[in-house]
Amino acid sequence: MRHGFLLIDKPCGPTSHDAVAQVRGVLHEPKVGHLGTLDPAAEGLLVLAVGAKALKVVELFSDLSKEYEARIHLGSTSTTYDREGVIERWSPVPGWHAPDEITIRSLITSRFLGTIQQVPPAHSAVKVGGERAYRKARQGRGVNIPPRDVEITACKILHYEYPHLNLNVACGSGTYIRSLAHDLGAMLQCGGYLEGLKRMKVGEWSLDDAVKPKLATWTKVIPLKEVLTEFARCELNDEEAEDICHGRPIGKEVAPDTIAWHAGLPIAILMPCRDGTRSSRARKVL
Repeated sequence: MRHGFLLIDKPCGPTSHDAVAQVRGVLHEPKVGHLGTLDPAAEGLLVLAVGAKALKVVELFSDLSKEYEARIHLGSTSTTYDREGVIERWSPVPGWHAPDEITIRSLITSRFLGTIQQVPPAHSAVKVGGERAYRKARQGRGVNIPPRDVEITACKILHYEYPHLNLNVACGSGTYIRSLAHDLGAMLQCGGYLEGLKRMKVGEWSLDDAVKPKLATWTKVIPLKEVLTEFARCELNDEEAEDICHGRPIGKEVAPDTIAWHAGLPIAILMPCRDGTRSSRARKVL
């Protein structure tokens, strides 16, 4: 086996956990996790960490950018901000006209690009008071989620014919496309919800290179030594590698989360020692 990352094309319906379980069965490898979930109603790129060593470095990839293709249905709202919730058709007020593409593009440019404030859906995994918001929402309890800053770097109209609006959205980690659909509909004064979502990219990884869970093979796993090439690195000799693997410090000054390499392979995540010396030790041994 090789430890590394596997690009999966998750279909609509299964949860991200379902996809992970399927890959565990196909590869006969119990140590499989993911870099970030996709809702069951969403499809597209799911990046999996395969093998114990790969699972140890998942934390280094928590803030990767994402790119999506989103299908938004205007003229209705949803309790979950997507098609899984209770849909309520919006009743237009006298004199209202469906927005044209120029109006939507102008609104996106002025209100939905750059750093914006966004409130996650009540039916989401965000924790409120130590509890998942969706659990409180399902029980009919009030959910008060404070707004937070998210980054949307690009939002382009792919197709528009009211009530259907297709967007390509590039954004930072933590952005909810469901909230984007809901907020856009609210500002257009007609309501809106997310009808479909496909994740196209995670960081530099693309859906074009992904495989269906049932078609996963070991040859498709990107080796850990390729996954970690963009991080700061520190080459170790035999003696230093022995010290690091046994929890002893070495006389090398490094920045946090520098990757220790030995014999062409990554062996540890390093951190500076806090004793005032120009030395480092392993935060995690791979």
